[in-house]
Parts: sequence; structure tokens; C-alpha cells
Amino acid sequence: MVSFSYTAADEEKSRGVRRMKTLATSLLIVVAVIYGLATWARNEGWGAWAGYVAAAAEAGMVGALADWFAVTALFRRPLGLPIPHTAIIPTKKDQLGASLGTFVGENFLSADVVRGRLKAFGIGSRLGEWLADPAHADRVTAEASTALRGALTVLRDADVQAVVGEAITRRAESAEIAPGLGKTLERIVADGAHRRAVDLICTRAHDWLVTHGDSVMDAVQGGAPGWTPRFVDRKVGERVYRELLRFVTEMRDMPGHPARAAIDRFLTDFAADLQADTDTRARVERLKSDLLARPEIQDIIASAWSSIRSLIIAAAEDDRSQLRLRARASLISLGTRLATDTRLQTKVEGWAEDAAAYVVTTYRHEITSLITDTVAGWDATQTSRKIEANIGRDLQFIRINGTVVGALAGLMIYAVSRAVGG
Repeated sequence: MVSFSYTAADEEKSRGVRRMKTLATSLLIVVAVIYGLATWARNEGWGAWAGYVAAAAEAGMVGALADWFAVTALFRRPLGLPIPHTAIIPTKKDQLGASLGTFVGENFLSADVVRGRLKAFGIGSRLGEWLADPAHADRVTAEASTALRGALTVLRDADVQAVVGEAITRRAESAEIAPGLGKTLERIVADGAHRRAVDLICTRAHDWLVTHGDSVMDAVQGGAPGWTPRFVDRKVGERVYRELLRFVTEMRDMPGHPARAAIDRFLTDFAADLQADTDTRARVERLKSDLLARPEIQDIIASAWSSIRSLIIAAAEDDRSQLRLRARASLISLGTRLATDTRLQTKVEGWAEDAAAYVVTTYRHEITSLITDTVAGWDATQTSRKIEANIGRDLQFIRINGTVVGALAGLMIYAVSRAVGG
């Protein structure tokens, strides 16, 4: 059982209930005293008025006692007597909770009711006007940034890295990359964009040869047979170096060099093979799998999350970052459109209505069960005390009204009886 904690406000309300009980009981006592005195006066022959007063007081007592019984029976057994259908709240708490849940489910959690309320609310235009206010857009942006930072802080890097790494690897393994690479290379060659790379390579090769000529000649001489004279090896090395330097220089300076045309043909053929040749595509896929399996590549993939996370957090914390400025501008723009575009308003309102209707129809039982189960878990005695503290003062007015109305009704009945009976 779940008991309620009484707050200072509850205690103040309980004192108010006790004061009203005292007032209502005092009124009953006053009416009883009046009845006694009026009855004595009537018996003593003090006049006809005593009968009217006695009848009014008698009916007032009956009304007061009936309403006292009714009010008391809601919360406890009157005078502790086991009278049927008393102490209704403590004994019928679970049934009341079930009835309340059913009432809420049937009258509030229905698709038609929710759609009608949302349509009357005009959520599209109201939301647009609210978001169009820069102050509100700033507030939403700040709250969203705080939530984003909190979510990124709570997430464990190791878990996210594992998920991101697995997702990237699985996606890369499932997608064949050769045709895409072939189409990209084909466009690059067609546009001549690869020529700048060839120019750079030729320039770099020429500069390297100029700087490391001795190394090239030594390498050629070192590969010569041992029976050849050294001066011959040196002449051959020098000749090879000069030819190699001449070839690279010509490639660098001549856009129409045959070697450049050969490179163009090779890249064109390779692009076609990447798209159509089965063996080439299979070799590219094997190379891709081998690269993905290497620990270095997996470490790079996993570390991508850390970099992205740091960038997002830094952008979310900086109120002048492009992320927050763009988010703010987008919210204001969306709000302005929502406030003026009736078609967009209708679309947003339709989304909201569909979402709300889906929630109430799909989860109606869970929502009403929350009410029923919560009420069922309350302690019966404490529940009765809590409810009485909050509504008992108004209920005591019923006792007072019952006394007054009963007295008036008794007086009227007595008067009519006297008039009819002569």
C-alpha cells in the first residue's frame, strides 16, 4: 500500500474541515434546542406560532442528520456501526479507481476527442507564432543544446565506437565499391581533372631526380654484373639517369606527351574494367575486405566517433557556433512559415492529430491502467483522509444547507397541512 504524505497545506485544509464540522454540528444542536423549546411552548399553549417553529426545527434536524449520515458515510462508518453502503471511499476505492480509469478512457482518450481538441487549439499557427519569436527560438536552441550535450555525456565512448565501427564496416562490406569507383574515375578522366595530379607527379619526380641524381646512378651501378668494368657501369648509370631525367622533363613540359596519352588510356580502360570486368571487380572487393580487416583501419573508424563527439559538444556549448546559429535561424524560418502558410499549418496539425490519435488508441489501456493501478495501491484510510481534507469543507456545507432547506421544507409542509386541514 502507498500512503500519502501530509503537507502543511493539507493540515491547513484539515483544520478548515474541522471548523466547518463544528459549525454544522452546532447548527444541528441549535435546531434541536429550538425544537425542544418550540414543542414545550406549543404544549403550554403559547400560540400557533410555536407549532410552525417546532415543525421547521424538526424538519431541519431530520435534514441535518440525513446529510450528516450521507457525508460521513463517504469516508467512514457512522458511529462505527457496520451499516451497509457506508465508508464508501475506503471500501470501494479500487472500484472507484477502475471506474475513473474507464471514464477517462471513454471520454478523454478517444481519437475523435483528441483530434477535435487539437483542431480547435490550432497548434500549427500557435507553434509558428511562438517559434517566430527570436527569444523563443533562442530558448529552444539552448534547451536542445543542453539536451544534446547531456546525451553525448551520458553515452559511453566505447559502446558508441563499437556500434559506429560495426555499422561502418558492415555497410562497407555489404556495398560493392568497384562500379562506383569506376564511374567516378570515368568522370574524372573525361573532365581532365586527373591531369593536375599527373602534372604534380611529374614535377615532383623531376625535382627528386635533380636532387638525388647520385643516388639514381649508384643504384644503376649497383645492379650491374660484377664482370663489367666500373667506368662502363658509371657511363651506363649516367646515361640511364640522363634519359630518365629527359623523359620526366618532357612529360612535365609537354601536355601532349605520348606517356600522358598512355596514362589517359590506362585510366579510361581501368574505369571501364571497374564497372564491367568481373575479375577486376572481384580483386577490388578483396582489397577492400583486406583493408577493412586491418587493425589500423578499424582504429581510424572507431576514433571517428571521438572526433565527431568533441566537435558536436564544442559547437553545442558555443552560443555563437555555426551549429547553434543555423539551428536558431532554421527555427525562426520554420516559425515564420508556420505562422503564415496555411498549407503547412494543415500538414503539421494533421501530423500532430495522427500522432496523438495513435498514442491514445494504442496505449489507452496502459494509460487507464496507470490510473487504476495507482488508486489500487493507495492505502484506504490515508486515501479517505486525503480526499476528506481536500473536499470535506465543501461537503460540510451540504450539512448546513440540508439543515436550512429541511427547516424551510418542514415549515412549508406544516403550513400547507394547517391550511388544508383548517
